[in-house]
Amino acid sequence: MNKKSNHLERQTWIENKKLAIKAISYIYDLWVDRSVELLLFRRRLVSQGPVGILKSHQYGRQISQRNFGISDTLPIIESLSALELCPSRIDIGTLVLEWMDADQKKFSLQEFLKSRLKNHLSPKKNPFHPRDVVLYGFGRIGRIMARILVNEEGGGDALRLRGVVCRGEINLTKRANLLRRDSVHGSFSGNISVDEANQCLIANGSQIQFISANSPPQVDYESFDIHNALIIDNTGVWRDRAGLEQHLKAKGADRVLLTAPGKGDVPNLVYGVNTKVYTSNERIFSAASCTTNAIVPPLKVLHDQFHIEYAHVETVHSSTNDQNLLDNFHPKKRRGRSAPLNMVLTETGAASAIAKALPELTGKITGNAVRVPTPNVSLAILNLELGQKVTREEINEALRLSSLHGPLVAQIDYTRDEEVVSTDMVGNPHPAIIDSLATQAHENRATVYVWYDNEYGYAMQVARLARIICGVERLRYY
Repeated sequence: MNKKSNHLERQTWIENKKLAIKAISYIYDLWVDRSVELLLFRRRLVSQGPVGILKSHQYGRQISQRNFGISDTLPIIESLSALELCPSRIDIGTLVLEWMDADQKKFSLQEFLKSRLKNHLSPKKNPFHPRDVVLYGFGRIGRIMARILVNEEGGGDALRLRGVVCRGEINLTKRANLLRRDSVHGSFSGNISVDEANQCLIANGSQIQFISANSPPQVDYESFDIHNALIIDNTGVWRDRAGLEQHLKAKGADRVLLTAPGKGDVPNLVYGVNTKVYTSNERIFSAASCTTNAIVPPLKVLHDQFHIEYAHVETVHSSTNDQNLLDNFHPKKRRGRSAPLNMVLTETGAASAIAKALPELTGKITGNAVRVPTPNVSLAILNLELGQKVTREEINEALRLSSLHGPLVAQIDYTRDEEVVSTDMVGNPHPAIIDSLATQAHENRATVYVWYDNEYGYAMQVARLARIICGVERLRYY
C-alpha cells in the first residue's frame, strides 16, 4: 500500500468513526426516551461505542454478502428518530437492505420507513404494563441475568429487576463485587453502589432489593413493593411442578421461570421454536438448558428443509460449578474427578429435551457430552442422517438465510471466519453460532458444528422468554 492510499484509508476510517459517534446519540435517545431498541443484524447497538458499531457493520457485510456502511445506515437511524414509534426492536440491517433494493425514485426514505413500520407508529399506545422480576439465586446465570435485565431496562416499561433472593448470607459488598467484575464476561457496563441501610444495590439507577430466605414461601415480596412478579429460579433445586409451585405461595409472586430443564409436565420452552405451546392459565415455565437452546434452532431449520431421519448430538461443554475442582465425592458418574485436569465424559439430557421442543424428532435423537477444562463457551456437534442427498453449500446456505430472515434470527448466528475459537464466542447473544467452514456433507449425511456461550447466550434466551410469558415483548422488525 502506497502512502497516498494509506492516507485515504485513514481518512475514511476517521470519517466513518465520526458518523458512528453521531449515530450513538440517536440510538441512545430512541432507547431511553421511547424504548425503541436498534439492532444491526441482531447486534444490539445501544451498548456499543463507535468502534463497536463499525465492527457490527463489518459483520453485517459478511453475513448479508452486501456492501453497505455507516453512511448508509445513519440516514435510516436519523429518520427513525423523527418517527413517532411505540416500544419496538428494529433491525436497521434488515431496513438498509430493503431500502437498497427499493425503487428510491418512487418515494423518500421517510415514506419508505413509514410503510415498513406502519404497525409501530403509535407512540402514545404502550402495548403493555411494566413487570417486576425477582432473581431467586445469584450464581453464574443469576448474575448474568441481572446484567442483562439492568442493561435492557431502557425507559423501564418492560421487565424491571426489583429483587434478588439469596439462600443464606447476603453480604451486599461481596454480591456487588461479583456483579461488577467477572473473570469471563469482564466488567459490568455501568455503575453499582451499595445501600446497606436498605439492603439494596443500585445498578445504573435501578434499585435492586436483596432478600435472604431459606425457602420460597417465606418471602413477602409485597412488603418490598414488589407485585405480580416473575420469579426466575436460577438455583435448579426445584425442577418439577410441585417444587416450583412453592414460589407461587409467596406474596407478590405471579409466575415462575426455571433456568434448567423442567421435569414432568412443566413446559420446556425454547424461545423462537416452541415459545407459546402452553395454556393461557399456565404459571410455571422452564427455559430448558443451554445445550437445548443451542441445538434446537439449527435442528428445526435442517429438519424443515432436509428432513432429519436420525441425529447424534455430541456436546463439548465447558466445566461448571457442578463439578469438583479436585477429585472428591459426586453423586453423578465421573463428575467427581477434577474439572481443571480432565475431560469428563458424561450424560446429557439434551436428547430428551429436544423431543419436547420438536416432537417430530422424538425417537430420532441420541446424545453424549464431554466436559472440558474451559470456563465458558461450548460446542455442539450435530451428526445428521437426512431424508435426501445434500451438499455442504446447501446446508450452509439454509443456516445462513435463517440467521438473516425469519423467526429464528435472534437464535442463529453464522460465521465464515477460519480463525475463530471458543473465546471469540464469549458474550455472543445468540444461543447458536454456526461454524460454517467446519460443515461436512456426504450423500445424505451431514455434520454441523454449533458454538454457544453457555452462560450469556443462554441467559439472553431466558430474558427473551421472560418477556413473552410476561406479555411485555416489544414489537419487532427483523
